[in-house]
Amino acid sequence: MSTPAPRPADRRVTGVLLAGGQGSRMGGVDKGLTELAGRPMAAHALERLAPQVDELVINANRNLDAWRSFGHPVFGDDIGGFAGPLAGLHAALLHARHPLVATVPCDSPFLPGDLVDRLAGALHTAGAQLAVARTFDRLQPVFCLCRRELAGPLADYLRGGGRGVARWHDTLDVVEVSFDDEAAAFRNINTPAELAEAGRSMSLDGAPAVTDIQQRNPT
Repeated sequence: MSTPAPRPADRRVTGVLLAGGQGSRMGGVDKGLTELAGRPMAAHALERLAPQVDELVINANRNLDAWRSFGHPVFGDDIGGFAGPLAGLHAALLHARHPLVATVPCDSPFLPGDLVDRLAGALHTAGAQLAVARTFDRLQPVFCLCRRELAGPLADYLRGGGRGVARWHDTLDVVEVSFDDEAAAFRNINTPAELAEAGRSMSLDGAPAVTDIQQRNPT
């Protein structure tokens, strides 16, 4: 396999694994550190994201030593109180070394291998501020690619009490990118039951079993 050509400097991407939540539906555990098929769930997501970006960092607010063991820079929210994924994105925009920032959640171990390329293509074609994934009629707002200069507007939104991702997107020039062909890749794991089910459905290559995809997305 040939090595992809390096991106121009103004199109390089910092990839961010968002792992700063409280995991309330998982009993308060740090979701990304729970085991899936013998490895931390986050390891699967990091493995899929790493080849797509030029830098990889982790946003986490607990168990920092455990997160540092993955070998990537780790930083917490600048806004306290577990303010949600936008707080993680805000911190990422401040820490990113590259002009574009892609985010994925730690509880989506099957994320698309072409996520960043497709978001970036749409972002640049549309000249938008942010590109967000969509599967059929459902937005996937935590799977996005945005420009680093949005740090200021996002800080203002958060300081004003804003927390909703969709409402913040409404203030921006956003392009939605269809991933109907990879809808199963956005499956996330929120409960112990879903974790057990995902473990059972893992195929040998670490993806959801074909039968599971067909059941969730019937033709």
